[in-house]
Amino acid sequence: MDVDLSAFHFLRPWWLLGLLAAALAWGVGRGDRDAAGRGSRIAPALLPYLLVRTPGSRGPRPIDALAAILAVGSLAAAGPAWQRDQPDFLDNVAPLIVAVALGPSMDGADVPPSRLEAAKHLVRDLAARRAGAKTGLIAYAGSSHLVLPPTDDTHLLDLFAQALASDLIGPQGRDAAGAIALAAQVLAAERAGGTLLLLTDGADASQFDAVRQGAQKAEDLQVLVMAVGQTGLDQTALRGLASAAGAPLGSLTRGPDDLDWISLHAQQHFQAVQDARSGAIHWRDAGYWLCWPLALLALLAVRRGWNVGWTAAVVLAVSLAAPADTRANPLADAFLTADQQGRVAFDQGHYDAAAQRFQDPYWKGRAAYQAGDYPTALAAFSKVDTAEGQFYVGNTQTRLRQYDAALAAYDRALALAPGWDAALFNRGIALRLLASMTQEAQGDQAERPDQTIADKSAKQGQKAAAPVAQAASEEQWLSNLTLSPARFLRGRFSVEDAATNATGARP
Repeated sequence: MDVDLSAFHFLRPWWLLGLLAAALAWGVGRGDRDAAGRGSRIAPALLPYLLVRTPGSRGPRPIDALAAILAVGSLAAAGPAWQRDQPDFLDNVAPLIVAVALGPSMDGADVPPSRLEAAKHLVRDLAARRAGAKTGLIAYAGSSHLVLPPTDDTHLLDLFAQALASDLIGPQGRDAAGAIALAAQVLAAERAGGTLLLLTDGADASQFDAVRQGAQKAEDLQVLVMAVGQTGLDQTALRGLASAAGAPLGSLTRGPDDLDWISLHAQQHFQAVQDARSGAIHWRDAGYWLCWPLALLALLAVRRGWNVGWTAAVVLAVSLAAPADTRANPLADAFLTADQQGRVAFDQGHYDAAAQRFQDPYWKGRAAYQAGDYPTALAAFSKVDTAEGQFYVGNTQTRLRQYDAALAAYDRALALAPGWDAALFNRGIALRLLASMTQEAQGDQAERPDQTIADKSAKQGQKAAAPVAQAASEEQWLSNLTLSPARFLRGRFSVEDAATNATGARP
């Protein structure tokens, strides 16, 4: 799971008021530090042996330890969070398409060895950085062409990227609008929240209206513009392109900041789209990690002057103040909320215990579902009025073989998140299971074998040659691709441009 420190926040910020209590306790104790015994009738010779702190002593005072425990405990109870908890069925990978502008200007050597080679190197680095994620490639000049659809094969992507050349496309120009339209078409088959990166050294002002319309039409598509070059760039045109596409404008520096800039924008956009579709955002509570420093601070209780009985009374009071159904371990209850304890058990695979500890209905349902306690999971998920909650209601109802209820739950999830692939897929499974159960209820359990209709033409060998010919054709295509991918792309782009000129539409 990705870590986004810019999203750092506290789940229960009101607990931070404990920091004020810690500061107040420490301030009061500081004023009384060496005042003990002053004005008393204790013999001066005995006073050093009765004081917890003497002017020459070192180490923390009891009030210091108390203030530290209050401060760290307040931070833990506040629930620091910076990581999202994604459902198991949600692939947290942002699809990306890189559109590389081609033309004579991309052979400029102001970015050594050339602008185009620098762009190709960036594509290679992006593929390596996004290993496991889908990345596609578009080449455009006077026309736009799909080089490779989104794929997680980094070697294949690098093969096609290295085949790009400035003279690969016949028509000259900067068809950014066509690249945006083509990317929107390709990403329509992928998960929502895709990003298009335009690597270019210029822009055509006459296309800005078309760029603006194309970007607005593709609602879930984010466009990024990265200028390739250091000298001689038309900055006005590049800013106009970025403005028309509603895109951030960056500059290729050939440093790691380029990859960070692209990856951060792509992931943030993808996450925003997914959040809008799935509903509530769930964050991972990291407060339980502060239990370790709290345990170390508790060791100070054995030092001279620390009132152990008072500490035990405080812990007991906190334990008794908690609801009866959340008290399992007095020490854990003193420093962890029920949801925090549930999360610890969940991460350790103790799903039964986690389901008992969780108070949050979503996570209680998740734990019960993992434990196989489907009635409890159903009761918990029914309280979560989000697409994710209704999705899990459908999954749970399917486990309980209540297929009609499962279909209704999937429909509610799709109403909240239209086009959700996971919900559509599971709904299809539930529909088939319902049909099968209905068939069994009607007593039609006999499975008739599939009928095979003999094709006389096939017996005569009229169709036998077609698969062989196709296989030979595919083998020849792969051979040509391996030997010369650039020649393959040039020929394909030429055919597509010819078909477009003849019909007015891309084949």
